[in-house]
Amino acid sequence: MANTCPPGQVGESRARPRVSQRIWRSALIVDLVRRRRYRAKKMLSVPQSEAGANSSARIASPTPPTPLRAYYDALFAAYGPQHWWPGRSAFEVIVGAILTQNTSWNNVESAIRNLRREKVLTPRAMESVSLARLARLIRSSGYFRQKAKKLKCFVHFLRAEYGGSLTRMFRTPTAALREALLSVHGIGPETADSILLYAGAHPVFVVDAYTRRLLDRHELAMPAQSYEEIRRLFEESLPSDAPLYNEFHALIVRTGKEYCHTRNPGCSECPLHSFLPARDSG
Repeated sequence: MANTCPPGQVGESRARPRVSQRIWRSALIVDLVRRRRYRAKKMLSVPQSEAGANSSARIASPTPPTPLRAYYDALFAAYGPQHWWPGRSAFEVIVGAILTQNTSWNNVESAIRNLRREKVLTPRAMESVSLARLARLIRSSGYFRQKAKKLKCFVHFLRAEYGGSLTRMFRTPTAALREALLSVHGIGPETADSILLYAGAHPVFVVDAYTRRLLDRHELAMPAQSYEEIRRLFEESLPSDAPLYNEFHALIVRTGKEYCHTRNPGCSECPLHSFLPARDSG
């Protein structure tokens, strides 16, 4: 699928007719429905025999088995459920996933409040608002002009491909939808996987800087390994389960913020201290 919103062409595609207002109104109602109730996932409730089952597009990997299940148990016992991702609707989660690129969540929250106050947190409203006004509303998120274009491209993609309906979009098989999202201007692997997992409950593991740092420090992955290789490492080592991936990624982020710092990490107090290689255990 070609990029649905190339730079310099934000808005209506010349190759596609405008979707009717009736369809947009129907999609608007869908997108305002609150997200499903959060469900914490305890690793011990999942039998070992289910690990790696039912996952789409499995790719054979020479990577040996990892202790990721034990890592999850240790973190869940230490922190409990994290209740991620913050957002009142699936669309709000998607907007947050795009805005959080290269900035802190505090800055994103301010932008989300602005969008909510101005009633721009629906796909139809976001496509209708001017690019300049949208950029002003999300200024606190940084790179606001580029991110405004990214948001415009996503809502255009949603209307052009799925009639503006997130429900229809998320019914698409995971592999096909991931490929489609990656074709949208401004959506890379981490953002696409955040949308799939946190907004659509698709079983895709999100890999971020905290994940890479933890794996590198514990010698579970090499710094040169690609995003896709690390994603497969988790998905092939764990049951294919969206609530589990949701919880595990959130627990890793909390560990990274509290202990696994780039400099001066607090390894001796970290819940994963006992898993460290001998050379780093001190």
